[in-house]
Amino acid sequence: MATEAQALQLVALLENELVRRRSDIDRHNDYYRGKHPLKFASDEFAKFHGKRYKDFSDNWVQVVADSPVERLTVTGFLASGQTQADKDLWKVWQVNGLDADSQLGFLGAVTGARCFVLVWGDPDDEGMPVVTFEDAAQCVIAYEPGSRRHRRAALKLWQDGGTDFATLYLKGEVWKFQRPHLSGGEDKSAQMVDVDEELKTWRPRELRDEPNPQPNPMGVVPMVELPNKPMLVDDPISDVGGVVAMQDAINLLWAQLFTASDYASFPQRVIMGAERPVIPKLNAAGEVVGQQPVDIQQFAVDRVMMFNGKDVRIGEWQAANLGMYTGLIEVAVGHLAAQTRTPQHYLIGKMANLAEGALLAAETGLVKRCDEKQLWFGQGLREMARLIALARGETAKAEALRSGRVLWADTESRSHAQMADALLKLRQLGFPFEWLALRYGLTPTEVADVVAMKERELEADPVSEITRALAGGTGAAPGGGRPPALAEGDDEEEPGAEEDAA
Repeated sequence: MATEAQALQLVALLENELVRRRSDIDRHNDYYRGKHPLKFASDEFAKFHGKRYKDFSDNWVQVVADSPVERLTVTGFLASGQTQADKDLWKVWQVNGLDADSQLGFLGAVTGARCFVLVWGDPDDEGMPVVTFEDAAQCVIAYEPGSRRHRRAALKLWQDGGTDFATLYLKGEVWKFQRPHLSGGEDKSAQMVDVDEELKTWRPRELRDEPNPQPNPMGVVPMVELPNKPMLVDDPISDVGGVVAMQDAINLLWAQLFTASDYASFPQRVIMGAERPVIPKLNAAGEVVGQQPVDIQQFAVDRVMMFNGKDVRIGEWQAANLGMYTGLIEVAVGHLAAQTRTPQHYLIGKMANLAEGALLAAETGLVKRCDEKQLWFGQGLREMARLIALARGETAKAEALRSGRVLWADTESRSHAQMADALLKLRQLGFPFEWLALRYGLTPTEVADVVAMKERELEADPVSEITRALAGGTGAAPGGGRPPALAEGDDEEEPGAEEDAA
């Protein structure tokens, strides 16, 4: 068991690592939300037009981040050695609202390079652990030296009101600390700085109903990391990180286009060799007492201009070619699509008359990108399933889930007709109905409901059910076996068959 000094030392080390990561995480979250500072502009352009476009952004970052998340849907968990998904584990998933919160976690991993899952027992309901997806800006895990999987400690740090809270998870115990939240940046005297440093010291949290530290009955660190694009010797990579530079370039091109459209989108005319027109200035009696220049702006309203002089000439500058900017923006968006494996029809917003096969081919990169995320997120989710079993006291199931797998919905986008046709062919090859139903996209719970409905239909009218199976050409009963009438002796002729034929 760690001492309080050792626990505080771990908190300090993990907090420093978390502070190091937060700058990139906050920056990527801002870009996802459309908060883009104007970059790559010249000093002159930024001086005169920077404020004009400070709230403008043509946000492609959000499309790039959302495109894989909308195809990542967990449908169940299968333990090693089992043929059906675990119903108890799926109930925990549903009760904790993880069908929705998992989407938030996957989005956090895509933008922030990682997210976390925390599992802890509920003292009021031992059979229903509390499972939450956690943000990368609030959590960090320390691994054993030389390992990327064996967790040594985990820290969750957050602010609530005027207090900072920290919870340190170890294999044997859990420590909880707190301190006043102090905002920095203002000018303070040396004495006040010393006071702030003293207040910023972590102190054990006073808990009324539980000890501090409290034992960890699970025996493992109950937090799991879900990395996005993990590296062997470096931090995971955010999908947003590679988009930021091109996003800044696109925003600058739009700003320049808007400025050009304001100043040079119409032909400009210049009048040469003429004095500015004047009109007589009259007094109250109607006598000419002088001259006054004509209001030039009134000429624009009246659309009539008069000039005197034999040398008056009118010159014209052609309007600026704004199509040059839109062409560059389209090229930039195309580069962004290629670099992030995002289908161009997600970004350009217009569809060509493409065949269904061509459209599927255009989405191949996105599908592979989603498959990669299923692989890496699946490892963390499999460990999460193991932690849930440990929190429920089911050690045997925990060991089976450790080598099990996560069930996902299909990442390819197909029409119902195409999917039905493919499943029908697989059925004719002998694939069982439950496997086909999972392939169609039903969750294991929905598959069980459909199987129960089919059994009730068979009990109500077994003859018609068998007839339909035979008419379909599958040679199989609805449950996946052979039709009862042909289950035995189907290769033998019935007695008297030859006489009947004669």
